Amino acid sequence: MDETDLSAWLTLVLTPGLGPRRIAKLLAAFGSAAAACAASPSALRSLGLSEPMLEALRAPDRTAISASLRWAEQAGAHILTLADPAYPPRLAELPSAPPLLFVRGDPALLREPQLAIVGSRNPTAGGVQTTRAFAAHLAGLGLVITSGLALGVDAAAHLGALESGRTIAVLGTGPDRVYPAAHRELAHRIGSEGALVSEFLPGVGPQASHFPRRNRTISGLSLGTLVTEAAPRSGSLITARYAAEQGREVFAIPGSIHNPLARGCHALIREGAKLIDSVDQLLEELAPQLEAYLLQSAQPAVQPAVQPSPRPAAASPPEQRDEAEQSSSPSSATPTGRASPTTAGLDPDYGRLLDSMGQDPVAPDELVARTGFSAQAVSSMLLLLELQGHVSCLAGGRYCRQPG
Repeated sequence: MDETDLSAWLTLVLTPGLGPRRIAKLLAAFGSAAAACAASPSALRSLGLSEPMLEALRAPDRTAISASLRWAEQAGAHILTLADPAYPPRLAELPSAPPLLFVRGDPALLREPQLAIVGSRNPTAGGVQTTRAFAAHLAGLGLVITSGLALGVDAAAHLGALESGRTIAVLGTGPDRVYPAAHRELAHRIGSEGALVSEFLPGVGPQASHFPRRNRTISGLSLGTLVTEAAPRSGSLITARYAAEQGREVFAIPGSIHNPLARGCHALIREGAKLIDSVDQLLEELAPQLEAYLLQSAQPAVQPAVQPSPRPAAASPPEQRDEAEQSSSPSSATPTGRASPTTAGLDPDYGRLLDSMGQDPVAPDELVARTGFSAQAVSSMLLLLELQGHVSCLAGGRYCRQPG
């Protein structure tokens, strides 16, 4: 997008009173941001714009626009508009989708399947351990872990994801600010290995009204939201409720009735969130959405030619599980024991990937070298093959074929 078009988008976003819904209305009426900015006052008034809005469109904040354009000239900095093909499609579905996203890092991550993990800013040691373990295991399977860079559970989710995969941090500030400041090093690492995302312009500092908007973007980017530990009035419950309103899955990890930080999760479960006590269970719940997402978004070279495998059978009731199986630690919940369906009928590229694995555990990077597929394609294919029971993920992020 050239500088003139991008300046028009920035003009709309900077106009007081023009929120995402009203901007979407202008785009639908005039076809582009530039056309909306150039429209006649009478046409704009007919769509409900006030005189202060018209004045702001006639005399936009050139200083703020220039600052945003300069920010985007930096290495690794990107501005995605709602009309950009790189804009994340799940977020674009929402009527309140941010018109602009400022991204530092890899914008392609925003289009990949994501799970939001959120929770208390003051979690227990057990809550931190559980969050980090879940995030590490899920990221190792190819899911992108999305959170809000806050203290506590958010930080644990990002750090866990970085152990074995990728993560996205959605900011409540501009893309050049870090809040809290204690997470400056973590933010730098996420920007280098994942992506930092904001709907706020460069230079914008933290404000209380920004964080609900950040939470809405976190849930909107994701297939589902997992709350690992939260008090009854935790801000993470706002994210969970946004997820429910957006038609996303909501998951909660239960805890002791004596732990005040379990009460928010228990409240979500009473309201219909799915109780999660293992990584395997979470994958079973997400399997239909993940399979549909991967089948829809796969490149033609790696798109399966068969229908997704049936969803794995539901786990046995809690009273029939042993103590280790009931633990919330993913180490006791690694997907095991699934029946392995035959590989007959798989798309040839998936069969090629399986054949290249041989009989010994192998790392995804080695599969990239053996097959010539991109790292992103291999990651998506392995995730779908695991959901279908063809492969399993071992400690250290290596994969092996399931017998059968």
